[in-house]
Amino acid sequence: MSGYAVLAEALEKQYGEDTRALDGFDLAVRKGTVHGLLGPNGAGKTTAVRVLTTLLRLDGGRAEVAGVDVARHPRRVRSRIGLTGQYAAVDKLLTGRQNLEMFGRLFHLGGRRARLRAAELLERFDLTEAADKGAGEYSGGMRRRLDLAASMIMAPDVLFLDEPTTGLDPRGRGEVWDAVRALVAGGTTVLLTTQYLDEADRLASRITVLDQGRAIADDTPDGLKRRVGGDRIEVVVAEPSDLPAAVKAVARVADAGTEPETAMTATATATTTDERGCRVHAAVSGDRVAALTEVARTLQEERVAVEDIGLRRPSLDEVFLRLTGHRTERTHRTERTERTERTESEGAAV
Repeated sequence: MSGYAVLAEALEKQYGEDTRALDGFDLAVRKGTVHGLLGPNGAGKTTAVRVLTTLLRLDGGRAEVAGVDVARHPRRVRSRIGLTGQYAAVDKLLTGRQNLEMFGRLFHLGGRRARLRAAELLERFDLTEAADKGAGEYSGGMRRRLDLAASMIMAPDVLFLDEPTTGLDPRGRGEVWDAVRALVAGGTTVLLTTQYLDEADRLASRITVLDQGRAIADDTPDGLKRRVGGDRIEVVVAEPSDLPAAVKAVARVADAGTEPETAMTATATATTTDERGCRVHAAVSGDRVAALTEVARTLQEERVAVEDIGLRRPSLDEVFLRLTGHRTERTHRTERTERTERTESEGAAV
């Protein structure tokens, strides 16, 4: 476990006879980092989190969290972790301060220590001014920050965040991101599941892609993007008749031997075109700015009307599509599986 806060090997979890939520899942999360867990709904992300947080009993494999075996010592694991689910668990009828003090008492801190810890967390999560307002008056982002604060009552070594910004507006998401960064700067390890790929891109230093219960990729965000390809020059022309000139200009600077997604002539070996969008793009390396400048100058000399031109990097969405064949939209999951998960989670938590 040296250097790792979470280590899982060949995890298995099955519901009924034909639903394998985890099918040999492996995961290694380094201490003091944000590790992203991506996958379409039904891929096994939430099941993995519930197993690692002792809310579900695994059927096979082994896992350690904060140096403690999940199956053998679940109570010890729970004393070292925090968990924030997909929906805020705060009581809207209580003030922010009362919510945190309540959680402190539930963790047996005692009245004085619970009040001190609540005040500390309210300041840490920038909620001091709203501390004595009802949580029902908070914005979505504020409630999420309060939820994060509640999960930090016992200063856990590892914090599990299961889709923490679902349903939040951009401002609320930004507030939660800032709070997560502050936690990691303080030494907390965060395992983040999300369907917002920009969220994983901005927060995670490493990402595991999960599909059909297995880890199908594990790398840094940039490493995953390199699997799709490097930077590209992209040109959008105003008229389809200008596409040949754009293809010729871009082909001059494109990487030698770059393979298109469909077969093309030798002239356009390193380029792909989309006539419907009047778009041409090609992979480039080396001095990319010089290449972009050359393409722009050539198109100007040819008097090609350009709607857009620039350097583009592959997005995590493209990586996701390439690896899983799915978009990041919600995929089908049986109600029976979800009910079974909830029932087993409640039983394991008792």
